[in-house]
Amino acid sequence: MGCCGSAERTKREWRPLEDRSCTDLPWFLLFTVFCAGMGSICGFTIVTGGAARLVFGYDSYGNTCGQRNEQIEGVRLSGLDHTDRKFVFFLDPCNIDIVQRKIKSMALCVSLCPTEELKTYQDLRRFAMLNGSELCSYELAGHKYPGLPERFEKCPKLPVPPSKPLPVFNRCTPVDVSCYAKFAEAVVTFVGDNSVLHRLIAGVAASKEIIIGLCVLALVLSMILMVIIRYISAVLVWILTSLVVLGSLAGTGVLWWLYIDHQLYGNNTSSKTQKEVKEEVEVSRDSGQALLVYAVAATVFTVILLLLMLFMRKRVALTIALFHVAGKVFIHLPLLTLQPFVTFLALLLFWIYWILVLLFLGTTGNPVQNEETGLTEFRLTGPLQYLTWYHAVGLVWISEFILACQQMTVAGAVVTYYFTRDKNRLPVTPILSSVLRLVRYHLGTVAKGSFIITLVKIPRLILMYIHNQLKGKENACARCLLKTCICCLWCLEKCLNYLNQNAYAATAINSTSFCTSARDAFVILVENALRVATINAIGDFVLFLGKILIVTSTAFAGVLLLNYQRDYAEWLLPLIIVCLFSFLVAHCFLSIFEIVVDVLFLCFAIDTKYNDGTPGKEFFMDKALMEFVESSRRLERAVERGRCRVKEAVSEGAEMKPMAAGTSSA
Repeated sequence: MGCCGSAERTKREWRPLEDRSCTDLPWFLLFTVFCAGMGSICGFTIVTGGAARLVFGYDSYGNTCGQRNEQIEGVRLSGLDHTDRKFVFFLDPCNIDIVQRKIKSMALCVSLCPTEELKTYQDLRRFAMLNGSELCSYELAGHKYPGLPERFEKCPKLPVPPSKPLPVFNRCTPVDVSCYAKFAEAVVTFVGDNSVLHRLIAGVAASKEIIIGLCVLALVLSMILMVIIRYISAVLVWILTSLVVLGSLAGTGVLWWLYIDHQLYGNNTSSKTQKEVKEEVEVSRDSGQALLVYAVAATVFTVILLLLMLFMRKRVALTIALFHVAGKVFIHLPLLTLQPFVTFLALLLFWIYWILVLLFLGTTGNPVQNEETGLTEFRLTGPLQYLTWYHAVGLVWISEFILACQQMTVAGAVVTYYFTRDKNRLPVTPILSSVLRLVRYHLGTVAKGSFIITLVKIPRLILMYIHNQLKGKENACARCLLKTCICCLWCLEKCLNYLNQNAYAATAINSTSFCTSARDAFVILVENALRVATINAIGDFVLFLGKILIVTSTAFAGVLLLNYQRDYAEWLLPLIIVCLFSFLVAHCFLSIFEIVVDVLFLCFAIDTKYNDGTPGKEFFMDKALMEFVESSRRLERAVERGRCRVKEAVSEGAEMKPMAAGTSSA
């Protein structure tokens, strides 16, 4: 038996796009059950009133605003009819718990939010008499507010700021948010001066049209770069290679020059005492040894680098050819450029749903009185408290599932392009065909691959949370151990991501299960380890240069457009927003390009392994890759001819020795 129960075969028979069958069906069923559990959590919060309490709000006695409530055992003033009281009013809206990120003040259900500032208790009484909205606790009569001794604890803190209800959530929110300055200061810690913050915000407000325009520019530049990168990749690769080699040679030369200069002129000890001379000689000897070690190490590094460049120059040419073909893929499959939008939209919708359900969970459960404040809160108790953990795991797994669907969709489209000999006979919409194959056959494979990433990501996130919570409390050894574990898990996650991506491509080619595809892809990658290293190293750096090009171009355009603002401090936040957005957009688009290059390489490696160009075993590859293969074959034939000549020369020399010996004996 093979991996995870797959049948072991002595030799893999790659049959691109020929047979289709469902893969990893049990994992699809498991993922379906898990998603049903996620939906059940949402249904539970709605049925038990958590969703209603979040949307309509509830007071400090457990009553939901805007509806008739049932009595809660042990909680006074619960079970009130709040049909006419639809808004939540906080007695002290500025009393915010920054750590827990919530308002600690008593909350009441009122029929109307105060739209004007109320400075005295007489104003409170007048507001209650005129509008029928009592802003003090329910047991206090509105016409007696000024003379009641409980008014200092159960009435709002004076002066009451004017407020207006939030749309949908029905909370009375102060019009002037200056009372939230402490909270804002805790959030925006990099700004110490309110005037600076106001100027930055004013700069964003004044430049919003420019910011939107620059974001669109970054989007357009990213899409253009994906198409034209095949024309500039060769230049970028060879410039990069030349700079690395020249930099290594220059660094090595400088270190040797410093060492020689130190040996020649570093021992000048005239006009100094014997003790000073002795100390300087020791320091000079140590410095000379250090420089020698540095120079030798740099020399070894440079020699190794030059040898690598010499032996890997063909593989650099393969990287350039793959970039060239990847550019053609985007011309034939233009809908690939929409993949980042579709994935981002799917992630955004899921994250909005996840956050809403998380908020529902925060207002779901049994009513519990807070011992510190005496207010009634709703908390999950017993086994129900694990619903939040289940919900958190769902965030990671489903997010990874959506990203894996993108990888499988792109891989399926690229595989269809590569293994279709006549590009004019491509499906009308290869992307849509790939999506349909994914939904019909391979959702289980995607669910299994994303679950493996989840198993690694969750422990890393837990360790990161523990590290942040213990910051400043743990010793140096524990801190180093935590960081090491986090780093190792991060590296493992990146390796598994790369293997998963190639496993999805193998599934798209052969319609095999995840474990079988991962094993087959791993074997192919190991057989082409040097090529993989070259493509990843040089290709990733070229794509990184592309990201930097987009960010700098967008930032330069931003500087030109923002030049009319003479207050240069107002440039800061708009430029930061534009640069971050442009880098995010460039990363999303060029990540698709990177996936295309990786899938093309796997297809190329399979093509060259099982086909040789002879009748019946014709190559599937593009003309650019065919030229690379032909040049490699010519080079191999030239090397083989050279070896044959050397062998012939050696054999002729061996034959002439006996002849010479026979002549001398005669």
